[in-house]
Amino acid sequence: MNEEAQPIYGPNPILLVDDDEVLRARLKMALNDRGYQVGDAPNKEEALEIAKTLNPQGAIVDLKMPGEGGLSVVKALKELDPDIQVVILTGYGSIATTKEAIQLGAVDYLTKPADADQILAALKGMRIVSDEPTDELNKAPSLARVEWEHIQRILHDCDGNVSRAARVLGIHRRSLQRKLYKNPPPGPKA
Repeated sequence: MNEEAQPIYGPNPILLVDDDEVLRARLKMALNDRGYQVGDAPNKEEALEIAKTLNPQGAIVDLKMPGEGGLSVVKALKELDPDIQVVILTGYGSIATTKEAIQLGAVDYLTKPADADQILAALKGMRIVSDEPTDELNKAPSLARVEWEHIQRILHDCDGNVSRAARVLGIHRRSLQRKLYKNPPPGPKA
C-alpha cells in the first residue's frame, strides 16, 4: 500500500466487496460487533478507492459481481498490497475458480452461507490453503454439490425469483424451495 496512506478506519481494518447490499450490511455489522473496522464497496472501482485510504489487513471479496468479478478485485488488491489476506466468498464454488483464486493470492475460498466467525477464521489463517495443488482440489465435486451450484446459478440468473427458477429448471416450485432450504452439500475442501 501507499506509505503515505494512513488508516482512517481505526484498528483491524477489513475491506468487504460484495454487490449484494443486504449481505454486505449484515456482514459489516457482524464484523463491527467483533471489533473490526469495515470499509465496504459494491464493485471493484469503489473497493480500490477505499483500499487506498483504508489500508486493510484483510479483504472479503464476492466472486460473482456485475462488471469485473471478484478474481479481478483479488488481483488488484494484491497489486496494491501483496501482504493483504483475501478471502473469496461465493455461492458459486467450483474447483477451477478455487484454484484460480489461490493462484491470485487468496488465502481461502468460502461458499455462502458463511458466517462472520468462519470468515474471520479464514482471514486469520486457520484455513490457509497452500499454493501447491492438493489431491483434494483435484477431486470432482459430488453430484449433489454440482446440482446445488447449478440451482444457485439459475436462481441468481432469475434475480432470486423461485417460481421463475423452478420453471427454468423444469421442477416444481415446492421441490426447489425444499432444495434451497437445505444447507449446501460439502464442496471440495480448500
